[in-house]
Amino acid sequence: MGEAAHTVRDGAADGETRTDALLAAAGAAGADVTGRVPLTGGTYNTVVRADLADGRRWVVKIPPPAGTCGLSYEKDLLRAEAEFCSRAAALGDVPVPELVHAAFGPSDPGGPGMVTTHRPGTAWHECAGTMDDTERRRLRGLLGQGVARLHTVTGPGYGYPGGGLGPLAPTWGEAFTAMTDALLADAGRHLPEPPLPLDRIRRRFAAARPVLDDVTRPALVHFDLWQGNLLVDGPPGRRVLSGIVDGERMFWGDPVADFVSLALFEDIGDDADFLAGYAQAGGPAVLDDPARLRLALYRAYLYLIMLVEAGPRGYGTEQRAWLRGTVEPLFTAALTEAADRTGR
Repeated sequence: MGEAAHTVRDGAADGETRTDALLAAAGAAGADVTGRVPLTGGTYNTVVRADLADGRRWVVKIPPPAGTCGLSYEKDLLRAEAEFCSRAAALGDVPVPELVHAAFGPSDPGGPGMVTTHRPGTAWHECAGTMDDTERRRLRGLLGQGVARLHTVTGPGYGYPGGGLGPLAPTWGEAFTAMTDALLADAGRHLPEPPLPLDRIRRRFAAARPVLDDVTRPALVHFDLWQGNLLVDGPPGRRVLSGIVDGERMFWGDPVADFVSLALFEDIGDDADFLAGYAQAGGPAVLDDPARLRLALYRAYLYLIMLVEAGPRGYGTEQRAWLRGTVEPLFTAALTEAADRTGR
């Protein structure tokens, strides 16, 4: 689930060589780089912050080696993040990293990898304990405005832009069905004891498919907006939203899907400040019955991702116990809600 910063997955020497090659290809030769700071603590990419002699800071991302075990949708996530940075930064008023350079092929200098601008600040969850209620509510409103702006970006079709699940689909129903089918196939390989039989899960997703036809525009959906990917900056009481980062898991689809990670394990309907900011920036903040049904589907999808990815990521006993005790019941409840709302 996300990446605020990521553990090195390549060999250290190879990673350093590729980082230097990517920086050079982006226009920063060795003499222009005054410092390199590995960003650790995540689970997917190798990430390094590069400090440049002119005061700029860039972020270099190198994906895992080809052939690394992962979920089906994770193929070519680099392309998705490059698209997120390019399209979201073009808005001009949302604090996202700007794409500096991307190399998608192994024959490209340093590739595959990418360089973006660095967003200042601290992950929201790391300073949440120092926020008073007034500041928290103000920041949630600002976040609502920023997310609504992201949702104005329209894609060329529906689904993951990296191509891991094939080409973009002409309808959201087709795309989301392909997404859930791929995840259930991954579950068959990596989740030996699913919370429910996989065929039953598939049937419940399929029963609710007609409501997906309500989605008629492929909006930019970040789908990983947990607090680790939201940066705030400034002195306590006067902080601003300084970064919406790590858009590698984006897809083109239903904006409602972003409401899952924005209120992870909770209900976005209870976040009046976020919804007010979202509506102020033009976002459709009405959670009617069809939207609630779609939201239940997206909760189930995200929670199932969290359960299945434990396999390829090699989670230990403690992490798996947390998934069983916390995420499994939430997944089952989301899927049950979807079934109740469809009457099946």
